[in-house]
Amino acid sequence: MTRGRYPWVLVALLWVASFLNAADRSILVATMPQIRDAFGLSATQLALVSSIFFWVYAFAAFVSGRIGDATRRSRVIAYGLVFWSIATGAMSLAAGFGMLLAIRAAVALGESSYYPSATALIGDWHGDRMRSRALSLHQTGLFAGAGIGALAAGMIADRFGWRAPFLVFAGVGIVWAVILIRFLRDPGDLAPKPAIAPADGPLRTILRTPAALILCGVFFLANGASTGVMVWAPTFAHDRLGLDLTGSALLGSATINLAGFLSVPVGGLVADLLRRRFALGRFHTLAIGLGIAGLCLLPLVLAKTASAVAIVLVASSVGKGLFDGCIYAAMHDIVPPPARATAVGLMTTLGFIGAGLSPLLVAQIAGRFGLAAGMTSLALAYFAAVAVIVAMRRPALRAIATVAH
Repeated sequence: MTRGRYPWVLVALLWVASFLNAADRSILVATMPQIRDAFGLSATQLALVSSIFFWVYAFAAFVSGRIGDATRRSRVIAYGLVFWSIATGAMSLAAGFGMLLAIRAAVALGESSYYPSATALIGDWHGDRMRSRALSLHQTGLFAGAGIGALAAGMIADRFGWRAPFLVFAGVGIVWAVILIRFLRDPGDLAPKPAIAPADGPLRTILRTPAALILCGVFFLANGASTGVMVWAPTFAHDRLGLDLTGSALLGSATINLAGFLSVPVGGLVADLLRRRFALGRFHTLAIGLGIAGLCLLPLVLAKTASAVAIVLVASSVGKGLFDGCIYAAMHDIVPPPARATAVGLMTTLGFIGAGLSPLLVAQIAGRFGLAAGMTSLALAYFAAVAVIVAMRRPALRAIATVAH
């Protein structure tokens, strides 16, 4: 296989891995009503099963990012897939709330190995002119996996019970890991990359780049808001509209992720085009996307029918998709290549801390004002993120100039 074709073959290989990464974590979202009934869990306990995943993922992602900058990223990705697939299958063995928490934490530990190394590997193989598009195409795998995975899990669970989908997806993941071990490779023949000074390491480089730290804060807010909506939307559809697991997964997860799947490449394309015109093009795309996401989420509290709920969730997800289409490329703009896996790992750490907090926040607000109000309140996080992006103009420009030279 020639080097000229391989960068896009790489995107295809990692697209499937991204699909599985999202699908495996979405099985729980689709089967939450059955798991709640099977173990008699409260809303807070149910939220904790989701939140433990995000908290473990958050802290493990930073470590895996450091590993991805220090060793072969291809092997971190492939062996991480093996680990999280086995852990996903083990979810079917859970016999109580404690086991659900422990095994869910193991799934998070494995899945945390993926995105820091995968996005850095794609960034290594693709130059600045195409990087947003390559990363955004890869990102569509996350939305496809979350949507199709939740829908498939709901269908399997309706027929065979909540344990069955965990086993099915675990088997698929192990098979794909074997394929990655065979075909995934690191860019040993790339042209020399900008180097970090010997006195610096990846973490020190990031800590000395205010724009990178600020962007991590943006991801904390944006990922927290979108995750709070994603985790509770199927249960909201199930309880308010009386849908079965298949129907609630279709309305509350598949529609959200279809919107993201379609809008993420648009975000990547727009970001690349704007980046050619001015240095902050990708950052402008981030702000536009989150502004749309927040504004379109506000009517959810008034939505009473399936069509109204679907319209609100899809519209908000389109905005979030524009953001997702260029967030990793934006980080690559302000961090040199040898530190990119660590940067994405740190960003993921903060983003998933937010993702772990938001389901609990929604549960607490829902206890007093209803689930729709809890989910709608997350629009405030989107608006706060937009304000931060607007305020980081000068540090972002300084960091872009430093990386370019």
